[in-house]
Amino acid sequence: MERYTGVISRGVRAPIIREGDDIVQIVTDSVLAASNGGKDIRDRDIVAVTESVVARAQGNYATCAQIAEDIKAKFPSGEFGIIFPILSRNRFAMCLKGFAMGAKKLVIMLSYPSDEVGNHLVSMDEVDAAGLDPYRDVLTEAEYRKHFGTKVHRFTGVDYIAYYKELAEAQGAECEIIFANDCRAILGYTKNVLCCDIHTRARSKRLLKAAGAEIVLGMDDILTAPVNGSGYNENYGLLGTNKATEDSVKLFPRDGQPVVEGIAKKLFVATGKKVEAMIYGDGAFKDPVGKIWELADPVVSPAYTEGLEGQPNELKLKYLADNDFADLTGSALKDAIAERIKSKDADLVGKMVSEGTTPRRLTDLIGSLCDLTSGSGDKGTPIIWISGYFDNLTTE
Repeated sequence: MERYTGVISRGVRAPIIREGDDIVQIVTDSVLAASNGGKDIRDRDIVAVTESVVARAQGNYATCAQIAEDIKAKFPSGEFGIIFPILSRNRFAMCLKGFAMGAKKLVIMLSYPSDEVGNHLVSMDEVDAAGLDPYRDVLTEAEYRKHFGTKVHRFTGVDYIAYYKELAEAQGAECEIIFANDCRAILGYTKNVLCCDIHTRARSKRLLKAAGAEIVLGMDDILTAPVNGSGYNENYGLLGTNKATEDSVKLFPRDGQPVVEGIAKKLFVATGKKVEAMIYGDGAFKDPVGKIWELADPVVSPAYTEGLEGQPNELKLKYLADNDFADLTGSALKDAIAERIKSKDADLVGKMVSEGTTPRRLTDLIGSLCDLTSGSGDKGTPIIWISGYFDNLTTE
């Protein structure tokens, strides 16, 4: 029988998850309840759970005081630079609070006109009008204010320059703010540097070390092991954290592989269907109005089952319709395309018939779909159940 639907992504409601809860069992039970006791689940359906509730179940939290203790151990002089932090009350402010609690003096270097994920301090047009070269010019806070005055974030209404400086100084640290896009500019102020960029951190560390920096660490080097009973993440440290309270953060989840494999196994036992499972965080997509690139986590998916490895291997239907089968219409066109799909190569990389399909990893594509489906507010659907993702036009 011909099917008239393709990919279906559903948000699945779950109980409010607390530390110590069995996240594998909760996800399994919730999906079974949402799928008619599992009767509606098909082979190669995907079940995904947001990193936030996995970390919460793990109790992967740290206080600002615990962050400060790690900072004191790794920057014993108490004086260091913080480069390229993103502009976020949720993602960075509590980390900064911990850094300042463990410091005597901070130099915070912000990139401009925007941070790494697209939060703008000012527009590029304003930078051009000021006659500045953002690749070369280093600005003090006074120079920035002279050029641009007081600017607030388009969506949050926050002046992040004032907010970050006041937050640091409230912890007793001396704080200076500068603006530059070359990580090495910080070395005119201090030889000790904490790189707070996410996706460019390896390059920043490499350039700083080559330029003579003495201590170079990243957020991925802070809380890689417990400090005074804190949570931790051995792979990402403080990258991927979210604000939990005014004095604590929730870290990115650790040990995710047993979670996804446990979910897949329990659903197989309950349904006899081979389900793929993954943990997802931020999706990877850019907002066309706010210019924000969503991905503030170090990766979209920190853990996933084997069947989610790789990239899509799809033909471009409109290319076939307009080129190979331009002389066909109706059922003859559909049958010809269906036959081509059935006989397509196992690897279409570089083939013209795949031109225009999305050359991204499956986990990044699926994680973005999950993030958009679940949202970040009060929908109450931290679990996503996707059907038909691996189907094509020939699937009945």
